[in-house]
Amino acid sequence: MSGSLDPRTPVLVGVGTASADAEACVLMAEATVAALADAGGRGLAGAIDRVAVPQGSWAYPDPARLVADAVGAMQATTHLVELGIPQQSLINDALAAILSGSSDVAVVVGGEAKRWVRGREKAGLPPIETAQPGAVPDVVRRRPGPLLEPVEVAHQLWDPVQQYAMIDNALRAAEGRTIADQREEIADLWSRFAAVASLNPAAAFGRMIEPAWIATPSSDNRPLAFPYNKWHSTQWTVNQAAALVLCSVEAAERFGVPSDRWVFPRVGLESSHAVSLLCRERIGEWPAMEVMGETAAAWLGRPVAEVEVAEVYSCFPAAVRVQQRALGLDLNGTPTISGGMAFAGGPFNNYVLQSVAGVAPVLRGAPDSLAMVTTVSGLLTKPGLGIWSSQPDGRPPLLADLAYEAESVTGVVDAVASLDGYDGLGTVATYTVTYEGMDPARVVAVCDTDDGRRCVSFSDNATLAASVCTEEFIGARVRIGSGTFIPD
Repeated sequence: MSGSLDPRTPVLVGVGTASADAEACVLMAEATVAALADAGGRGLAGAIDRVAVPQGSWAYPDPARLVADAVGAMQATTHLVELGIPQQSLINDALAAILSGSSDVAVVVGGEAKRWVRGREKAGLPPIETAQPGAVPDVVRRRPGPLLEPVEVAHQLWDPVQQYAMIDNALRAAEGRTIADQREEIADLWSRFAAVASLNPAAAFGRMIEPAWIATPSSDNRPLAFPYNKWHSTQWTVNQAAALVLCSVEAAERFGVPSDRWVFPRVGLESSHAVSLLCRERIGEWPAMEVMGETAAAWLGRPVAEVEVAEVYSCFPAAVRVQQRALGLDLNGTPTISGGMAFAGGPFNNYVLQSVAGVAPVLRGAPDSLAMVTTVSGLLTKPGLGIWSSQPDGRPPLLADLAYEAESVTGVVDAVASLDGYDGLGTVATYTVTYEGMDPARVVAVCDTDDGRRCVSFSDNATLAASVCTEEFIGARVRIGSGTFIPD
């Protein structure tokens, strides 16, 4: 195989995961050790020249150094990548470094230990993190610009479940579906994801769940933001880490990595263009992900909907539902091999690495197949898409930041910049309901103002909150003032 390949061709040679009661850096190191063992060969660890980690919920200043030291990669350059940068970006950066010759062997690794931390807190013990006094990563990749508008922050709309619920509700209205239809469709989709997780021995919450149970609020499935309950949401309280070992074909041969371990990146796309939910003209759609799919399809010579293996980012049902439409996937399909972030586990800012670690073994056993892994960064903000295969196609992978293309197809609306920045009539573009216990308490709405802008406003009318959980509120006319609204 290698005789026809450019020696700089990047290849994924090892994947590893870890899950145990231990702090996050220990799990990341264990996952890296597992990935090196998965690759096989001789001396690969000592040749690692680059270790990159996406920022997690932990506070390590240079987690990549802890991993590098643990596996014996003493010469590795360490990279820390801030929140709000797609996880596909870390993979693309490593692939580009290998192609250019600036790296021979690279590791991308991330992990979380929220379950371990929670257990210690319940036992009255302090969480422990390995200290790194004075440590500074060799490279810090920073996110350009905020993910939220200031007025969204003022209204405390940083809770992802509220924004994703609003996206789902906007999708429902755009497609002319009823609230009952929407609840049923979401519950059916998530029940199918749970069924996949029930067959995944690595799933954190793997069990069969009936659609009716998912759709119905209960003490074990409390409502979070209409139409979502607890088990519609990604579950962050997990102990999970994943590592990818990537190298050049030349390095793979030099270190004796068997060719049956090789998995080839075909496509690595991302977009650094970001628009907050408040400013998106079409809240229930994701044109930027459509660009990802169309670009990948043109490179592959077939639609991404025909790719045999798919792991679509699944933090909330809206993320899956919008991507199904943007990528032309079967709306009755189940685009996961893990069971998704609600059931397999959603380790904060690391799920894409878990996804790639999951699809690689499948591809090794299915040499004629392609696998697609998608990325969601922020609040359905920056998309990413990777295509992998155990067979090369003779070309270097397509690596690109499609920010310009994404910007050109993403309609935007000016935002009202402050809570008291608009006084007048408007139309509800989307909304959600938040709860006090089991009871609807507040309506949070994104409204189109009559002067052509967008604003966030809310109502603490509990009767209204209860009614809009069963009766459509999108399109309703409201009177807005000082950040609140009343039906007009």
